[in-house]
Amino acid sequence: MKATSTPFRILAVCTGNICRSPMAERLLQAGLDRVAPGEFEVSSAGTGALIGSGIEPHVAGFVNIFGGNSADFSSRQLTPEILQDQDLVLALTRAHRSRIVELAPGLLRRTFTLRELARLLPLVDADPAVGAADRWQAAVAGALRMRSAHPVSPEEDDVVDPYRRSDAVYQQMVRQLAPAVDALLAWERRYR
Repeated sequence: MKATSTPFRILAVCTGNICRSPMAERLLQAGLDRVAPGEFEVSSAGTGALIGSGIEPHVAGFVNIFGGNSADFSSRQLTPEILQDQDLVLALTRAHRSRIVELAPGLLRRTFTLRELARLLPLVDADPAVGAADRWQAAVAGALRMRSAHPVSPEEDDVVDPYRRSDAVYQQMVRQLAPAVDALLAWERRYR
């Protein structure tokens, strides 16, 4: 499959932009680069970013263990300008999703929690003959149609914030986040 001239842009959003969203960003980018080099551009931001900070050290270790690269990261504050060019926004909690839509109401149909999209995307079929950007735009629309038919509790959509908490909470974050990223990557591999 040829790379399109404009990559499909995905933004991950959490609070401080040093734990959950950077992990999602770096694991998604690494996995998508292995499957479809140049076809995706994944970034992240925070609703209350610790601007200019690197990835939190515990999380950097997890990113590296799971095949991502934790180097050269700098947290940034979520702004309407960052949101305006995104094809898909992945919030790490429902509260983040609400904040994203407050900042950019036009993104309502392209904003999911990471775990929500991971649950819905495998139910969406796609055309393997189209490019990645077109396939994902159609998939996002398909997942949106399924959202109300497959409701869950907030606990099933949210990824816990581990910042300054126990090792057990960091492990819980990994158990919630990594399988969700894997589900998105598995869906893309299915059409290669």
